[in-house]
Amino acid sequence: MTDTNIETDAARRLDTALQAESASTRLQAALTAGTHPRPEYIRVVIAQCRIEPDFSVRDMLTWALTRHDREATVDLLLPELGSATPQARSQALHSLSKIRDPRAWPAITTSLLTDDDAEVARAAWRTAAGLAPDEEKGRLAEVLATQFARGDHDLQRSLSRAFAMLGAPATAAVEKASTYPGPEVRIHAIATAHVMENPDDGFEAAVAEAQRVVALRAAPRIEE
Repeated sequence: MTDTNIETDAARRLDTALQAESASTRLQAALTAGTHPRPEYIRVVIAQCRIEPDFSVRDMLTWALTRHDREATVDLLLPELGSATPQARSQALHSLSKIRDPRAWPAITTSLLTDDDAEVARAAWRTAAGLAPDEEKGRLAEVLATQFARGDHDLQRSLSRAFAMLGAPATAAVEKASTYPGPEVRIHAIATAHVMENPDDGFEAAVAEAQRVVALRAAPRIEE
């Protein structure tokens, strides 16, 4: 058997294991792929990331990718960002956030940062905040500021954490949003500023304080 046949057979066995009905079997296959990395596994693992229904297995698949050759893995992940399948986009972003290769930064477009799919957008925020060069953090914050008040509590917390990752360069965008006409945006922006300044405080407490601030500002003044 030639080396090529051996490689093809190994990839085929991994693919078969990843198609198993049992999530525990798929988890073990992903663990094996990361424990004994082979170049031919990268495409198989990425393909499974697009369709894998179990969170724990997806997380293990991402770990497996981090164990493979960085350049080859990033080369195959970047095209996934343009996939029509939301899970393919979100999982590729998640994997890129773990690999932390600077080549991924230019591929995180405004379209991904404002993606209609909440999980894609969430992954894009985190990945971009972790990869943005210092000179680009202010511009990134301006794009992220367009997402204030989006989605549910958990999604809003994720956005605030992305701003906290950016730190001082994001301050101007947050301050501008804190004066936005819409109260929901103001509350989220003020809560984000609180998170940035007090990282040990919970997001729930930050939102409660922001709601109090917005209510006080809106209260009518009593003339003496």
